Amino acid sequence: MAADIPSFTLNTGAKIPSVGMGCWQGQQGAGRDNELVSALLTAIKVGYRHLDTAQFYANEEEVGQAVRESGVPRSEFFVTTKMSPAAVKDPVKEIDSSLSKLNIDYIDLWLMHWPQGLTSTDMSSAQAFGLENQKDLGPTFNETWAKMEDIFLNTHRGKVKAIGISNFSPKNLEILLRTAKVVPAVNQIEAHPYLPDQELVDLCKEKGIHVTAYSPLGQYNSPIHKDSDLEQIAKAHDTTTANVALSWAVQRGTSVAPKSTNEKRMKQNITLLKLSDAEMKTIDAISKDPKRSTRLNVSAYNKQTKRVIGWTLEELGWDVGFNVDEA
Repeated sequence: MAADIPSFTLNTGAKIPSVGMGCWQGQQGAGRDNELVSALLTAIKVGYRHLDTAQFYANEEEVGQAVRESGVPRSEFFVTTKMSPAAVKDPVKEIDSSLSKLNIDYIDLWLMHWPQGLTSTDMSSAQAFGLENQKDLGPTFNETWAKMEDIFLNTHRGKVKAIGISNFSPKNLEILLRTAKVVPAVNQIEAHPYLPDQELVDLCKEKGIHVTAYSPLGQYNSPIHKDSDLEQIAKAHDTTTANVALSWAVQRGTSVAPKSTNEKRMKQNITLLKLSDAEMKTIDAISKDPKRSTRLNVSAYNKQTKRVIGWTLEELGWDVGFNVDEA
């Protein structure tokens, strides 16, 4: 039975569950696939119906397997996958690959994983492109989006129910919308109490673009789990800081895709609280503390080059960086 949680309506008319299961860092591959499939089947049993994966995660086959083995009708699921930055020169090949690996008839939401493309899958030597001044290396993200539009509207109509973007800032979103014929259904961004990105959330709402938060609890030993403000609110509700942070995110109008392989935490994450206005304001104010205002997706950040997937923070249009020494 699906969890009793809110859903949000996309600009396509489709409903996206407010809490999904993030599949990033899942255990995939020969000899390990059963571990991931088992975890996803548990998540589905608990009530999750949105599964969020990507070509880059290398586990689309396992996600599709879990959907097929769950016994739940395909129509009850919302499956998101993403185009790898190294594949933007041939989006048709990429979507065909995702459809083949997932093997679930259609994809509910297909995202451009990053605005930048990469010249190869080898991060140590790959060059990033996507802006007008990088056209000698590959297509701009506007050109990539135009190919995604054609796939959505024409060549793969019905096989891709919606298209969207990920990691687009206000700056790059405005550039994309200058030429877009289809307004993205979703912008999936890093968002949590340490990075509410309210300007971007408001802009997306104005344009009819739903926001999904990835890493809504941060990563690894995230300070969010030990945050004093969140702990105080959690204590008042006899729950966890994670539950407070996820409830805040959904209550402000964004869906979330946390990751967990623990059944108890899965249940906690999908059991949302009703926070008071005062509690919401307390959480809203956390990022105003310069020591806590930070991105926590440190796995994407190269501390030596101070770049993210080959781009500077300026190219990405991000005004909040990584307080990696403190976080």
